[in-house]
Amino acid sequence: MINLAQSASASPLVHAVPTDPGTCWAEETEVAVDAPPDAEVDPAPEAVWPTQAPRTGVYGVVSPRVIIRPDGTYRMYYAQMFPRPGFPAGANDYDNVATRILSAISSDGLSWTPERGVRLTPQEGGAGEYRVVSAEVVPAPGTDGRLRMYYECCNGPQSSQNSIRSALSDDGGTVWKPESGTRFEAKGRNFVSPRIVFLENGSCRIYLSERGRGIISALSEDGGLTFHQEAGIRIALDGPYDSHVAFAPDILRTDGAGYRMYYAGYGAANRADILTAISADGLQWRKAADPVISPGNSRWTAAKCSEMCVYALPCRDGQARRYGIVYEACDGTAIDQRGVWRIANTVTA
Repeated sequence: MINLAQSASASPLVHAVPTDPGTCWAEETEVAVDAPPDAEVDPAPEAVWPTQAPRTGVYGVVSPRVIIRPDGTYRMYYAQMFPRPGFPAGANDYDNVATRILSAISSDGLSWTPERGVRLTPQEGGAGEYRVVSAEVVPAPGTDGRLRMYYECCNGPQSSQNSIRSALSDDGGTVWKPESGTRFEAKGRNFVSPRIVFLENGSCRIYLSERGRGIISALSEDGGLTFHQEAGIRIALDGPYDSHVAFAPDILRTDGAGYRMYYAGYGAANRADILTAISADGLQWRKAADPVISPGNSRWTAAKCSEMCVYALPCRDGQARRYGIVYEACDGTAIDQRGVWRIANTVTA
């Protein structure tokens, strides 16, 4: 979560929440943003389709990230997957799918309306015909109201070397201009799902998932332009629910209680859960024994619950603070328990 209503500058306040969202989430799950139906040829970013329209996983929507805007409304950035020329399987063949970054808005954090226009195309973002995904939007340090988007840029299959790049926005997050160079990369290594945390001393930390290792971190002392990897692994691939993959950490800071991380874990190739861990310093993390959200609580989430974002909902007089969560949901209706990827949401129980 990035809360610009608490601070428009690069401050730890953008991650702060008054209470710990915890581990209990309502079982009711809704579709926040749906995938285009198979019959679409060039889906408009703002289009909305009937839920009953035929879908087999050719298109998909994934990787939701929410910012609370200065006026208290919400914008969600997400990636829409679509077929590349010559690869009609689309999202069911992720190595050969294309993605672009879109957005949706909400007044209450529950009902979402896709916005017109593309926030970032793969061509603009340096990925050619392949993928820009996992948009992390934060205040740009040392600027007056500018936003920076960190994103994963991959111009080939998942096994190829990729990079974390960035773009700037001067209009509050609608129009983006890619910055030159890369923010983080290493020869022969593959990094996904960048997440930024601003620290009290003015530096910032980026959390990343490195394929085959787990979640790592790196520090920047120059306003988030260059990062130097920190020693150790933040979340290792050593639990029953994250032995294959641990990625997409979403980190919140609670008053007097350190940090809570939500992250996605694959305990097997065909199952993903949303997991959690806590930390006093952002470096040493203690995992919870059980997932906070698991597959099977709705037809949208039959196979996988994955990359997520947690955020505070509007506070109602006399009621306890509530939180919303948006996350990737896969219905498992295609071969190997793939299928249609949608963005689902629910609230704290």
